[in-house]
Amino acid sequence: MKALRFTAVATALLLPALAVQASRTLDVLQNETPIHVAASPQAIAKIPAGYHFIEPGTLTVATSATNSPPLSLLASDNVTRIGSDPDIARLLADSLGLKLRLVPASWEDWPLGITAGRYDVAMFNIAVTEERKKKFDFATYRADNHAFAVKSDSKISRINQPADIAGKRIIVSSGTNQERILLSWDAQNRARGLPAVTPIYLTDDASATLALLSGRADAQFGPHSMAAWKVASRGQTKLVGSGPFRAWVAVTTRKGNGLAPALQAALDNAIAGGQYQQVLARWGEQDEAISHSTINPPGIVY
Repeated sequence: MKALRFTAVATALLLPALAVQASRTLDVLQNETPIHVAASPQAIAKIPAGYHFIEPGTLTVATSATNSPPLSLLASDNVTRIGSDPDIARLLADSLGLKLRLVPASWEDWPLGITAGRYDVAMFNIAVTEERKKKFDFATYRADNHAFAVKSDSKISRINQPADIAGKRIIVSSGTNQERILLSWDAQNRARGLPAVTPIYLTDDASATLALLSGRADAQFGPHSMAAWKVASRGQTKLVGSGPFRAWVAVTTRKGNGLAPALQAALDNAIAGGQYQQVLARWGEQDEAISHSTINPPGIVY
């Protein structure tokens, strides 16, 4: 297996993983109140003349069907989907003068759904990779790190390099960049004669948390924002390290459909108005803010 190469953001720009463990006020009920932004004539003007939205006058957005705070979760009515991705999706729709339709979907479904024309865009905390750029266009909206989390009383104090995962049982989601990092690190360890890692594949956060807290897993490797949210809101886990790079998280649409410039302008409109910063702050993601959206930036290369 090839070692990882990365072109997204230099490792030197990594934020200290442990810094986000400082306490912060978390109020999911207050976060149910929508944040809106005024329509942007500049963004609307960039919608391609020949583009046909899945539902006329509506931005159809595929987003996670799982409860994965702060990215996506159900509101107190147990029906409405809230979280930072739905909030950013609303800012996109507002800026483009459109209604918003959120479609809960699985991670495995979004690539085919975009290609088949079931969704205008997908927002699943999707990181830009060079491989994905062959089929999709991207407009960035966050710079995400990856995080290793362990039980709060775990003796593990650091996971920052391949040798740190040797012989450990680590929860990871299939088909993600975190899985690729984990398996690449494991391949490097095996070549050096170190014990193999045991990946534990679980599809929902509740099962993953239970496995970690019960001692059936040593650590969990996933998006930094999700791990930091759990640390701040529950106090049952702690962050002990990060992946080798930060990745551009982006609104994803079908390759060549011309919608990416409009998405970029819509995001920049919300950034200029301050609503973007409000969304990230209320979900504890302010450390992942960007100053402007970029179309198809250099992506992760494996």
